[in-house]
Amino acid sequence: MKNEYTPIGELGKKVGEKVNLRGWIYRTRSSKDMTFLVLRDSTGTVQCIVKEGAKGFDDAQKALRESSLMLSGTVHEDPRAPTGIEIRVNDLEIVGWAETFPLKEGTNPEVLLDKRHLSIRSRKISTTLKIRSTILGAIHEFFRERGFYEVQSPSITKMACEGGSTLFKLDYFGEEAYLTQSWQLHAEAGIHALEKLYCIAPAFRAEKSRTRMHLAEYWTAEAELAWCTHEESLKLQEDMISHVVQTVLKKHSKELQELGADIKKLEKVKGPFKRVPYREVLEILKKDGIRMKWGDDLTGLQEKALSKHFQKPFFITNWPKEAKAFYMLENPKDKRTVLCADLEAPDGFGELIGGSARETDNKRLMANMKLHKIDPKPYEWYLDIRKFGSVPHAGFGLGIERLTMWICNLDHIRDAIEFPRTINRVYP
Repeated sequence: MKNEYTPIGELGKKVGEKVNLRGWIYRTRSSKDMTFLVLRDSTGTVQCIVKEGAKGFDDAQKALRESSLMLSGTVHEDPRAPTGIEIRVNDLEIVGWAETFPLKEGTNPEVLLDKRHLSIRSRKISTTLKIRSTILGAIHEFFRERGFYEVQSPSITKMACEGGSTLFKLDYFGEEAYLTQSWQLHAEAGIHALEKLYCIAPAFRAEKSRTRMHLAEYWTAEAELAWCTHEESLKLQEDMISHVVQTVLKKHSKELQELGADIKKLEKVKGPFKRVPYREVLEILKKDGIRMKWGDDLTGLQEKALSKHFQKPFFITNWPKEAKAFYMLENPKDKRTVLCADLEAPDGFGELIGGSARETDNKRLMANMKLHKIDPKPYEWYLDIRKFGSVPHAGFGLGIERLTMWICNLDHIRDAIEFPRTINRVYP
């Protein structure tokens, strides 16, 4: 066969032409003198008909699901075919024979995770991973068009960013170290050189959580900006989410419909997003019969109840100082709170982004560390930054899997990443 192969997704432009295809058998059934097989590649699926007399007919009759093959044939329109076209095959060659595939519709979810190296071939997972890729590309595009520099920070660190109780400890050549929870503290050093930074990288949290919203290893898109106010940071977050959602809609409307996403709701995702102070959140939930004390974080159930009041993402702003990280800037209008915000998704999909203005005064940072019972020793370099021309700055971090889960309307966050890592899963 020739080496010029047509992606299945482009076959609609080739009606009446002879084409070469390659891929894997997605479905197959045979009669005495004919085999119907659905071929898949990364761009789609197409029905192929192999009649007796075609080269490779006997192999087509024997080949099982997930066998890989190459074929040549002619593209025909057929309204009875699943995609409206079919391939009438005249030449077929099996490249890799498959054994009986161990997964089928209705397989237990835990078995699917045990066999994740095989279940990623499913339409749902492969379609989600395509959309995730577009999400990542749109984020890169967004930041680069606005003059941000992409900068990486260490994954191995001596300090906590979001809380010591959720750190993964490791032996670093005889010294205790941790897997990073965020690039933020190192990024705050970088803004004094490059001013506008972003990074897309993995982060790690040892949360003993078994909810549908948590992973132990996840990916974040984080940004840090010099000379940036809290409100300017919120505007940037609005613009980024709007850009990502509209980009995905433009490129993957069909795939989103296959996943059951609400296209009309996503079309409305454009800024500005409503700002809801934490104190108002308590009142909203109280009217719903849900009581929270000042300083409490929101549980998943509380987030879900709150999100019913909003049709698109919304910010929870001005959280109590004791509920948030030590580096957040005190709110000058209410010293009990800090200038921070969590961007919540509608429909119970939880927090997408956490961000804040950053404290620039070392005395207040030290007082905050005392409040949060943090040993300042590992943070000496971080405090050093403020001694040499500190400037007002702000930043935020976006959870890639959370965003993918919301956009794709997924039931569980584990389907938003190729190989999920959870409290009970580190294989395969």
